[in-house]
Amino acid sequence: FLLLVPTTYLYLCSMAVSDILILLLMPVDLYKLWRYRPWLLGDVTCKLSQFVSEACTFSSILHITALSVERYLAVCFPLRAKVLVTHAKVKGLIGLLWAAALLSAGPVFALVGVEELEDGGGSECRCTQYALSSGLLGAMMWLSNLYFLVPLCCLSLLYGLIARKLWHRRHCAHRDRANRQTVKMLAVIVLAFVLCWLPFHVGRTLFSVSLSSSPHMYTVSQYFNLVSFVLFYLSAAINPILYNTMSSRYRLAVRGLLGLAAGGAGSRGGIHLSARPRAPPPTRQHSQSTANL
Repeated sequence: FLLLVPTTYLYLCSMAVSDILILLLMPVDLYKLWRYRPWLLGDVTCKLSQFVSEACTFSSILHITALSVERYLAVCFPLRAKVLVTHAKVKGLIGLLWAAALLSAGPVFALVGVEELEDGGGSECRCTQYALSSGLLGAMMWLSNLYFLVPLCCLSLLYGLIARKLWHRRHCAHRDRANRQTVKMLAVIVLAFVLCWLPFHVGRTLFSVSLSSSPHMYTVSQYFNLVSFVLFYLSAAINPILYNTMSSRYRLAVRGLLGLAAGGAGSRGGIHLSARPRAPPPTRQHSQSTANL
């Protein structure tokens, strides 16, 4: 069945898996907000939950970038795309994207852990002293910012080239109409991703500056963290809705994967890097936890 599905929807299905994994981590985050100390879930849960979140957000942005490159080839170089873009190659590329995301998130295991607090307040799942003293925290901050900014520049360039190409071919036939619909869907996904993740990166950068700056900037960074905590889960929840409302063929692909009978076509035819954002904590020590990786 998947051989009948456009390769675009293979990417979207893989991104949907990432969104599901993120939403499954919500109870752990809620527990951190409700009772962040003492940490009772163990060191493995602390490290693993942060690692999965980091890997899923890295994977999402890599998928969006790869998908946009494919659409660029399909619109601007359709003959070359038929040779380069095949189901087998796309499946292999998706595997490589997940491998790259998991590898990039690997340092999280050394970055976070359960540590005893000096003030006798019990244990807490947070950034380790090793991460703070060795510079690993700063390195991971720059890595996740690059995961956001570099693909964002690439996406802006690719969609600008696609828009120019479609504008010059605006009187062409059915194929270009289908391309326009697909590009619109992907543009909405990218826009949702940017709106949901930009506050987190701004807040994390402000927090990094606030460690050696004024308390006022520290307070501002914590409010950004509060907003980004909500937007993080909104991003994971809204993507599947966008896929289903904007693409009847995506719904058909999901039915095929679940072994359900194909339903009626329905609607019109036709993207969290870094550690999870957290709400502002009550103490400055707690603010050096996994919220600010």
